[in-house]
Amino acid sequence: MSARVGSSGPGPSYPAPARLVQYLAVGLGSALGGILRWLLSSPLPVAGQLMASGFPWATLGVNASGSLLIGFYAARWRGTRGQLFFMTGFCGGYTTFSVFSLETVLLVQAGRAGLAATYVLASVILWLAAAWTGYAIGRRGRRGRRGA
Repeated sequence: MSARVGSSGPGPSYPAPARLVQYLAVGLGSALGGILRWLLSSPLPVAGQLMASGFPWATLGVNASGSLLIGFYAARWRGTRGQLFFMTGFCGGYTTFSVFSLETVLLVQAGRAGLAATYVLASVILWLAAAWTGYAIGRRGRRGRRGA
């Protein structure tokens, strides 16, 4: 049985080379973003670690900076090949909704529902503001490039 590139018939089918490059771009970006996130923030929290530190600042900061970056990139380099690497891969691996969700649940389970609600509200407002700011900065830079 021979392998066919991009076929849909019987037998193994492998992605076309261009599609493979896209997969690799997303995978490499995701790996680099995940490593940076791990270096900048604490590992996945357990209830005792989160409650000892109080507020989950590391996740809030990582997700805010990731929102700023993705907003900037979306405005500045719209439609480039790097979009898969940077926006889908890097920013997807760097930011984390799952840890944010777990931290919120742990705060509620620890009887700190008020702090959990503050965390959710502050996160959504900060992340949206960061994405908006990054997009505005990126658009301003793009307009400056056109006029040059």
